[in-house]
Amino acid sequence: MSEDFLKNPALLFDVRGKAAIVTGATGAFGAIAAKTLAAAGAGVVLTASNAEGLKKIAAECAKFGGKAETVAKRPSTEANCDAIVTAAVEKLGGVDILVVASGQNKVSKIVDQKPEDFLDVMDANVTQSWLMARACARQMIKQGRGGKIVLMSSARGLLGHPAGYTAYCASKSAVDGITKALGCELGSAGITVNALGPTVFRSPLTEWMFADDERGKTVRGGFLTRVPKGRLGEPSDLAGPLLFLASQASDFYTGHVLYADGGYTAG
Repeated sequence: MSEDFLKNPALLFDVRGKAAIVTGATGAFGAIAAKTLAAAGAGVVLTASNAEGLKKIAAECAKFGGKAETVAKRPSTEANCDAIVTAAVEKLGGVDILVVASGQNKVSKIVDQKPEDFLDVMDANVTQSWLMARACARQMIKQGRGGKIVLMSSARGLLGHPAGYTAYCASKSAVDGITKALGCELGSAGITVNALGPTVFRSPLTEWMFADDERGKTVRGGFLTRVPKGRLGEPSDLAGPLLFLASQASDFYTGHVLYADGGYTAG
């Protein structure tokens, strides 16, 4: 890269005119990812199983001037992933950015957890990430202009948890492995593959930890003793790291997990 960017360093983060896919777009991270990319000038294809929820997020993206299309499918099968990519090609002219924000957790101690629940978490977090990354990688290689793949990891991919997270921790560790392997595999095609690794951030599933009742205060207080920034995360805390990973600013950064966790994994 020449030093022409010094004339306007902000252009390193420019995604105007790029075509992006965001899976799990109705979730807390998916929604902020979609709106961030749309507000930055990218066209976005939003996917999730909730068609009405997708329309709402698409309308919010449009408020920021972004072009948003919806596909009411989860990346749960090869056919669905191919259909999502086809929609992006037809409506936006290709695929430059993939953000996998879909996933789930089923908390249970291992002595009580049903094997099917463990496999459901692995399918949602690992298999679907792999399927969507594969479909987009094929299209990006065909286009010949590189691309950006951003997967969703977690601090739990690095650290364990005593409250029944064997499925979730295992799944996020696997996402980290996919990230590293694809970073190596796709680098020669100009495709970077990275993951975001947040700790607890506000979402419908974690809202109770932000509450001022006794349970929320107690659990939050104990957790925050290990967070140097002294607070829980907000979806907006993930917007900056996402834009870095989705733009040319990260062209020499691949195969990594970027922890947006207030310092939680540092201690």
